[in-house]
Amino acid sequence: MTAEIRNIGIEVAPPKMECDDPNCPFHGTLPVRGQIIDGVVSTVKMNKTVVVERQYMKYTHKYERYEKRSNRYSAHCPSCLGIKPGDRVRIAECRPISKTVAFVVIEKVE
Repeated sequence: MTAEIRNIGIEVAPPKMECDDPNCPFHGTLPVRGQIIDGVVSTVKMNKTVVVERQYMKYTHKYERYEKRSNRYSAHCPSCLGIKPGDRVRIAECRPISKTVAFVVIEKVE
């Protein structure tokens, strides 16, 4: 039984494994739209959810210097991607899946 992989409208490599998750953008029915963010997976302790941390530099005009900042995003993680802590991933915005989750992992960046 080979499930057909949906085209999600973003140039990403499709996963090699299959899953039966209804919130998977490739094998389920979850549409993706909006922001696409790159980051590093910091925790995978929740069920089907990962925390992705993004670090960036922000310029402060008053001091004419850059400061380091970081954001943490909770993202749904389909089981077909095989994500573990420390992996670089790309997440895309989707409809709210729960109170804190409004992103889904779409690719493991090598």
